[in-house]
Amino acid sequence: MLEALQSVDGAALRRWARVCVDGLASRREEINRLNVFPVPDSDTGTNLLFTMRAAADEARGAVEEASVGEVAAALARGAVAGARGNSGVILSQVLRGIAEIAGAGPLDAESVRGALNEAAVLAAEAISIPVEGTIVTVLRHAAAAADACPRGTDLGGVVSVAAAAAAEALGKTPSQLAALGKAGVVDAGGLGLVVILDALVGVVTGVIPERSDLTVVAVAAPAPEAVEAPTGPPVECDHDAGGQDYEVMYLLGDSDDHRVGALRSRLDELGGSVIIVGDGGGSWSVHVHCADPGAAVEAGLAAGRPRQIRISCFALDAARERPPVPARSAGRAILAVVAGDGAAELFAAEGAAVLRCDEPVTPHQLLAAIRRLGYGEVLVLPNGALPAQELVTVGVAARDENHSVLLLPTSSVVQGLAALAVHDPERVAVDDAFAMSEAAATTRWGSLRVAEERALTLIGTCERGDGLGLLGREVVVIAPDAAEAGRRLLDNVLGVGGELVTLLLGAQVPDGLADLLTDHVAKHHPGVEVLIYPGGQDGDLLQLGVE
Repeated sequence: MLEALQSVDGAALRRWARVCVDGLASRREEINRLNVFPVPDSDTGTNLLFTMRAAADEARGAVEEASVGEVAAALARGAVAGARGNSGVILSQVLRGIAEIAGAGPLDAESVRGALNEAAVLAAEAISIPVEGTIVTVLRHAAAAADACPRGTDLGGVVSVAAAAAAEALGKTPSQLAALGKAGVVDAGGLGLVVILDALVGVVTGVIPERSDLTVVAVAAPAPEAVEAPTGPPVECDHDAGGQDYEVMYLLGDSDDHRVGALRSRLDELGGSVIIVGDGGGSWSVHVHCADPGAAVEAGLAAGRPRQIRISCFALDAARERPPVPARSAGRAILAVVAGDGAAELFAAEGAAVLRCDEPVTPHQLLAAIRRLGYGEVLVLPNGALPAQELVTVGVAARDENHSVLLLPTSSVVQGLAALAVHDPERVAVDDAFAMSEAAATTRWGSLRVAEERALTLIGTCERGDGLGLLGREVVVIAPDAAEAGRRLLDNVLGVGGELVTLLLGAQVPDGLADLLTDHVAKHHPGVEVLIYPGGQDGDLLQLGVE
């Protein structure tokens, strides 16, 4: 066994960087499998490895006799410049923490305590909205444990205690973060940090800790439940990205602390997972998850000089990482995105697979549901759940030589029902999609709601409790109550013709309202048929379609 080091010089710090790269490379796929937060894109291990490799490459360029401070500064500089993903950015701050404390002399037990504390502070300051149960939590516990070591503890003792505390904290992350607990995994970035701290223990003591007996290295995310099609039951979706479907990263120069602060505020408005870190030398690494990547880059232009801009789409990245596609399955499936128990039953009864998303659905969830169907031809009824730009992204990611995916322009559930009514599996897919799209386009749709607060609409100001009638997404009726708004909405939409009105009743529809509206149609619009179905959707008292 090698004699334990009492301090770390520049050469030992370079050696630690290489051991970190080797350790992350060997555990990359394991760490990737744990990746469920903030986005389940299975790349945390890859991001940590890429970042650490960039740091090690930068340190390799330092002169052979460089001091520990010079090597630490090179590691921090390389990590900030090459950081990938949330975890990579946080890792850069671990290395910067060492650089901030390291001087011309070697790192000993006391300075390592200070470096870990500084790293924990920098990491916490980098994140706009800290979340417990992540790599930052694990780092904080490691730093606290090192600081609590009795004065006089040697370097090997300090780094061993820190690594052990990190492993212990990692095991608690599923109870701290709901997404981890639900998936039955520990935090992926936290596991990466344990690997890095264990590498430091190995360099100092000559022995890398063996942690194979801990569940933190044996946990794998469970396989997602299948969406049965075409007549399978509704499937609850897992809401993970909150509409933040792009990851934007860039380096920022020619800026200052004031403008970087303003940039952070702007990015907080645009999205989440905002992390901005500096290398201590006038360069910052910027990271955000958002729906509008162009706006995130424009914010950087206002703050300084962005460079090395990287924009990733989670859905497309997932498509690139998936295994080779299976052979085309026979038949055609319909996938409908639906909210409400009654509406889901209607679509399932007509042979459609249902993606239940009573909360906002993300492109990642829709893409996963399409893939799990296992059919060579899939027609998707998005029913207004996603904007056109995101649907295009999903379509690009879902198609390949063995899978034809067509996303139909259904902007509401009632349009989806109209489209499904003319579905013919015996037709060629594109002809079937055309007929269904035409049926959806000729269905005028609207909804009836109650105003939750005073607001300005295109036709005037509504007060809390007013009944609101909408055609498409625009308010066309404001009335003192829902019944009056419903009558006027029907008069409005039937004023230009129509033979059939479909009413999809929401979960909060008042008793008797459907009968009242049916009587109104019979009295004032003779010859028009009314069909009523329970929808169960929240928000709208009812949704209507007119054909």
